Amino acid sequence: MKRTRPFAALAVLAVLASTGSMPAAPQASETLRSPAEFAGITDEAMRSAALFTEVAKVLQSPRCVNCHPPTRIPTQGDDLHQHVPLIEGGADNHGVPGLPCSTCHTEQNVTTLGQRIATVPGAPHWSLAPLSMAWRGLSAAEICTQLKDPSRNGGRSLAQIHTHGLTDPLVAWGWQPGDGRTPAPGTQEGFATLVAAWIETGAHCPTADTADGVAHNGEE
Repeated sequence: MKRTRPFAALAVLAVLASTGSMPAAPQASETLRSPAEFAGITDEAMRSAALFTEVAKVLQSPRCVNCHPPTRIPTQGDDLHQHVPLIEGGADNHGVPGLPCSTCHTEQNVTTLGQRIATVPGAPHWSLAPLSMAWRGLSAAEICTQLKDPSRNGGRSLAQIHTHGLTDPLVAWGWQPGDGRTPAPGTQEGFATLVAAWIETGAHCPTADTADGVAHNGEE
């Protein structure tokens, strides 16, 4: 049986209550289009770029960007407010000595006694993303370029990126974030299917010049 830290969870709840940072009830998650819905885009490069634009709906959602910040300080909630209590990623992205992420975040969501916040989030190897993988504030095109660069994506090949998106339990948490948080758009399986289709069509990135054409062709 996995151990939890109820006192840590209650401590976080108390801080949230005292700061007025309790999140509002989540809204329904956005859906994702399937690769088949992009078949009308006959230009393969444009179709590939359009597929990544759909993938980016997940990557740019709060469930991802809260832990992919350009600083070593995570944000939280659907409104990306500063993490409460204040925490830094530290040298290894797992917090600082005396206050690691695992102080509150276990390998599973922890139920609290709060009326407006029901869970402290948790998943295996909970941590901040490395600074090289900071996504918050980036466009879909910029994230795409970063994701394809082994020097900035953890040394992963495109095939490994697909596997990571399909099987990693921390990625999976985005669709199982616990009460009080809006899940990432679609499903993990649908997300991975889009990533695979993007790779199969050449892993092209969207650009400002193609954005209008992609949207237009995608609606035909």
